[in-house]
Amino acid sequence: MHKVFTGEIASGEAILRGDDHKHISRVLRVRAGETVTVNDLQGHDFEGIVKDVQKDHTVITILRGIEGTNESPVRITLYQGMPKAGKMDLIVQKATELGAARIVPVITARVESASKGEYRKLDRLRRISLEASKQSKRTIIPEVAEPCELAKIADSLGRHDLIVVPYENAEGYGINRLRNEIGEAYDIAVVIGPEGGFEEEEIRLLEGLGAKAVTLGKRILRTETAGMAAIAMLQMAFGDMGGD
Repeated sequence: MHKVFTGEIASGEAILRGDDHKHISRVLRVRAGETVTVNDLQGHDFEGIVKDVQKDHTVITILRGIEGTNESPVRITLYQGMPKAGKMDLIVQKATELGAARIVPVITARVESASKGEYRKLDRLRRISLEASKQSKRTIIPEVAEPCELAKIADSLGRHDLIVVPYENAEGYGINRLRNEIGEAYDIAVVIGPEGGFEEEEIRLLEGLGAKAVTLGKRILRTETAGMAAIAMLQMAFGDMGGD
């Protein structure tokens, strides 16, 4: 069953316009009478039936609310040290597919000044989050927050059950051991350094906030890979990846 997203739901009908209408009518070639899942952009799914496909919009009749969710039982927030070039596009896309609930670009000591300029407008990243949510049939659309300096996210980090910092010097202490030690966690922060990694003072700052420095293995991962690997491992350990 195809899934569509729209904030235009009223009086038992949902309306798709613009790119969403073009995708469902021209790419998916959905026609009147077909059943689809409709998400209201607020974390609610509905079963609907396509009522009419016009030139510039599609009308869907809402049949009922759908119980349950495609979301993981663990809420993961990715605090990503700002990478260069367009790497954040890939990070947002894949973090969304893997089930991250929120993505926060973070300014650390080794973030290059040229990278900071790319985040003046977040519309592109938020659109990528939306499109990845559609593709992976998420129930919520992960928020892409405004960039924030590492020293200023202390309050935010303190609200999580667990803070995980992949760090190349954390030899021998990985997510498997962490899982065995703490048992359960439902709200997890993953803090990833930029291309140049964290400075020692930044690791000390994070550990002072209760962060657990972990290894992701013997191989050094790029910043755009480390977050994906960490999220996948945490979903295996605490969430819903891997099945029973």
